Amino acid sequence: MGDTRPYSRDRRRHIAPGRNGRPPRRLALPITASVAVLVLIGGVGAAWSQAGFGGMFAEGAGCRDNAESVVVVADPSIAPTLTAVAAEFDVASESCVVTEVRSQDSADTAAMLASNAASGADAWVPDSEMWLQRMESTAASLGRSAPSVQVGDPVASTPVVLAAPAARALDFASQPPSWTAVIAGTVSALLPDPEGSAASLSALVALSERASQEDPRQLAGTLIALGRSIPESAESAFDSAASAPAPTVVVTTERQVAAHNGAEPATPLVALYPSDGTKSLHYPFVVLDAAGGVVKATQEPSVEPFDRGQHLADFAEAVRAASDTLAAQGFRDGSGGGELAVSGVLAWPAETSPAADSTQQVELLRSWGVLNLRSRMLAVIDVSGSMLEPAGGGLRRIDVFQRAAVGAMQKFSGEVEMGVWVFSTNRVGNQDWEDLSPIEPLGNPEHTAHIAGIIQSLPQYIRGDTGLYDTVLAAVQRVRDGYDPSKVNSVLLFTDGKNDDKVTIDLQTLLAQLAAEADPLKPVPVILIGFGPDADIDSMTQIATATGGAAYSANQPDDLGRVLVDALSQRGCRPNC
Repeated sequence: MGDTRPYSRDRRRHIAPGRNGRPPRRLALPITASVAVLVLIGGVGAAWSQAGFGGMFAEGAGCRDNAESVVVVADPSIAPTLTAVAAEFDVASESCVVTEVRSQDSADTAAMLASNAASGADAWVPDSEMWLQRMESTAASLGRSAPSVQVGDPVASTPVVLAAPAARALDFASQPPSWTAVIAGTVSALLPDPEGSAASLSALVALSERASQEDPRQLAGTLIALGRSIPESAESAFDSAASAPAPTVVVTTERQVAAHNGAEPATPLVALYPSDGTKSLHYPFVVLDAAGGVVKATQEPSVEPFDRGQHLADFAEAVRAASDTLAAQGFRDGSGGGELAVSGVLAWPAETSPAADSTQQVELLRSWGVLNLRSRMLAVIDVSGSMLEPAGGGLRRIDVFQRAAVGAMQKFSGEVEMGVWVFSTNRVGNQDWEDLSPIEPLGNPEHTAHIAGIIQSLPQYIRGDTGLYDTVLAAVQRVRDGYDPSKVNSVLLFTDGKNDDKVTIDLQTLLAQLAAEADPLKPVPVILIGFGPDADIDSMTQIATATGGAAYSANQPDDLGRVLVDALSQRGCRPNC
C-alpha cells in the first residue's frame, strides 16, 4: 500500500492563523496508486505547464508595468465565486496586484502537482481535502516528493445529497431516500466515478458506515450494483435519472443542484437529504510551495514590498467573509452553516457527519476499483441430472441457481464481457461441455438478453453426469486463447457434485496439465462454487489453487447469492488475494 506517514514538519510549514484566529488543519496523507495520472500528465498537465496563468495586469498609473500576479487554481464548482470575490478584493487592495483564479478539476490539479508539472500557481482551492491525499499518493506512485503545502481552513462547504428530478419528487414521499435504502436496493442510485468525484467518494464512505460490519458482502454487493452504470458526470447522471423508468436519485452536492437549477433547465432538480445523515465537502485554501513565505519586492523603490503570503491569507479571509456571494452560488460557509435562498435546496443546513479518515478512503477506492474492474469471464454451469434434486423450500437446485444468477447478472456493468457454457457428460458427442454463448460485452443488449434467456431455459439442458475435469481444462484453454490483457480473464464455474465421468482425465492429470500450460503473462484463475452436500470441495480447492482462483461452498439456498458476491468481489485480485 505504500508509505502512509503524515507530512513531516519540514514539509508542512506553519501558516499564520487567519483573521478568525483559527489555525490551519494538518492532514495525514496516505499513499495509493493512480493509473490515470500518466495520461493526465501528458495532456492537461503539459498544457498548464506551457501556457501558464498570466494575461491580466492591473491598470493605473505606476501599476501597469509592476503589477504582481497571484494565481489561485480552483475547482470549477467554486472558481466563478472566487473570481467575483477576487475582483472586489484587488480593487480594495493597497498593493498593485492581480489575483487571478484559474478553473481546473481538482483531480487534474492533484495529478499535476504530484508530477511537478504545475508552475506559477500560488494557491489551490479543491472541492475536498481528499485531493490532497490523492496528490500525495500519486507523487509516491511516480517516485516523486509531493510539493510542500500549507492547508488553511475551508472557505466554503456543501453537503452531499441525493438529487431527483423535481417532477418525480413525490415518488420518494412515502419512503425518504437514505444510504440504507441504497444498500437494500429499494432506492435506485447513480454514482459518478468516485475516482474523479469527491461527492461520490464521500457517498461510499456513508454507505460503508451504514453497511453491515459483520457481513462485508453487503457493501461489496452495493458497490457492484452502483458500478453497473457509472455516469460520466453529474449532469449526464441528471439526464439519466430524468429518463429512468424507475424513480432514481443521483449522488451529487447541494451546490450542484443549485447550479443546475440556476441555469433554468427543462428538468429542474430537488435535493433530497438522506434520512440517515450525510457528509459534507469542504473547500480548503491551500498555499502551494514557498508562496506563503516569500516577500517579493517590486522594482520600484518607492513602492511598498509585496508580501505574497499575507496577500493569500487576506484573500482567503475575504472569501470566507463573502457570505452573500457564497450563498448566492449555493455554498454554505466553511463550517457548514449559513442560509440559502436558491431553488431546490433547504434554506438551512442539514446536519452532516465528519469526513472519513484517509485510510478508510484509500480502502474504499481500492474496493471500488477491484469490484468494477473490466472483466472477461466464461461462466460454466453444471446441468447434470442431480441439478433437479430438491434444494429446500419447494425449489430444485437448478431453481436456486437461476435466482442467484439473475441477481448476479444485474450487478455486472456493460463493460464486462461474458460467455456461457453448460456441462455434464457427452453433450456434443464425447465432449462434456456445450458452448451456448460467446464471450462478448454485456453492454450489447442483444447479448445480455441472450444470456438471460439461457439462464431461464437451463432446466431443458439437464441430463447426464458431472464431467468436471475435462470441462475445467477446456474452459481455461478457451479463455486463454482469447486473452485480453486489459481485462481480468477468468472462469466462473458452478457445480453441485463431483467428477463422475468414467472416461475423463483424473484430478492429478488435470492439475499437471494446468501447471504445464500456465502462463504468468496470461493468468486465468478458476473460481469454483459448489452448491449442496455432494459438491467435492477438496478437488475444487486443488483446482482453484493450481490456477490462482478460489473455491466456495454454498450449502443452503440463501448461501448461494452471498457466495456469488464473494466470487465477483475477488475476481479482480486473483491470483494474489
